[in-house]
Amino acid sequence: MKILVIEDNKSVCSMIEMFFAKEGIIGEFVNDGLEGYERFKTGHWDALIVDWMLPSMDGVTICRKIREEKYTIPIIMLTAKDSESDQVLGLEMGADDYVTKPFSPLTLMARIKAVTRRYQNHVPQEQNGILQTDHFKVNKNTREVMVDGELITNLTPKEFDLLYYLVEHPRQVFSREQLLERVWGYQFYGDERTVDVHIKRLRKKVETSQQPFFHTVWGVGYKFDDSNKAN
Repeated sequence: MKILVIEDNKSVCSMIEMFFAKEGIIGEFVNDGLEGYERFKTGHWDALIVDWMLPSMDGVTICRKIREEKYTIPIIMLTAKDSESDQVLGLEMGADDYVTKPFSPLTLMARIKAVTRRYQNHVPQEQNGILQTDHFKVNKNTREVMVDGELITNLTPKEFDLLYYLVEHPRQVFSREQLLERVWGYQFYGDERTVDVHIKRLRKKVETSQQPFFHTVWGVGYKFDDSNKAN
């Protein structure tokens, strides 16, 4: 496993590096936000650990830019900020997990293993406009959706667009505003219940009581996860 760590506290870097060595993980450490972001784009990584407060570019901006560019790498954010609103912001911008300082290296290692395992098992495979997950097969060209081998024939065009976008970004949490902008294609300054209505319809059309796919993250928005361990 190869992990990029963007962290300006050298003591924290030394501690993480020591535990990486014990776990057989190759770690590369960058102390500047902008430099770390550029290094991320030029390498191949299994996970990214990024501090919130960094010189040149903060960790939240790094997360947001990575997700906007559709990278599906697992991201863990490190920060001394521990308020609920800070955690919500970090998750909203694309972090998969959130570890507050001071932290136990053993806890961090457990989080790394958990998020990388989820990505390895459930990242959708895309080929020729077709997304394939454990339960879904979504064809962007024919606009067909199959769930566990069953064709779903009653989706509206916008329901399909919303479903495709969420399936394309598994486990990533999006606010209603983000979904309005990225799926509807414009900034929406009115009633955000448009997203709620479409999510409700998707749930009714493709979910079962035993297998939810579209999950509400309270205080943030929605995410897609078709694994059996979704929270």
